[in-house]
Amino acid sequence: MGEIEDAIVRADQEAFTREPPKTVRGRINFLLKHLSPKEIGQEVGVTADSVNRYRRGVRKNPPPQVAAKIDEAVRARWQPMVRRRRRQEAATSTGITVETRARFGYTAPVGTTDDGRVRRLTVHLPASYAQRLFDARAEGAADRDLRAIVAEGLQEIYFKDGGTRADELRVEFTDIDYFDVSF
Repeated sequence: MGEIEDAIVRADQEAFTREPPKTVRGRINFLLKHLSPKEIGQEVGVTADSVNRYRRGVRKNPPPQVAAKIDEAVRARWQPMVRRRRRQEAATSTGITVETRARFGYTAPVGTTDDGRVRRLTVHLPASYAQRLFDARAEGAADRDLRAIVAEGLQEIYFKDGGTRADELRVEFTDIDYFDVSF
């Protein structure tokens, strides 16, 4: 996954109305509602027997990398209807807020500077950009395609100020230092 998709996943998980189970046993029991022990084992990198040991509480402390994969598997399946509702709301009415520090390059008319520079921006993008971003992600778009959607949104809302200035300006979104989304 790229920076944009990671940020969407993080924002998606902030939508939880209840925290996921905290214990390994609770997390494994939750996963068992959705997957078989063998499937869980394959996803987190352990055997089905180990999954059953975690379920029974015989093993309580998995190695850090296994614990992280268990947590990731639970968070990916936790409260799907709540997350879906939040995404739908963002895509139809509220939009998304993008916070980033990245290099922005420009293609501009003669007589203006086109030197890229690092900027820190926090910009609220309308619902139409959220919808395009979610649709592209659902279709399996590459990170560069997701970046293009975000760059277009930043170009129109921030740099062109909703169409009131810099008509011919084209913005490139590169060298992302960090990227975060909230909705």
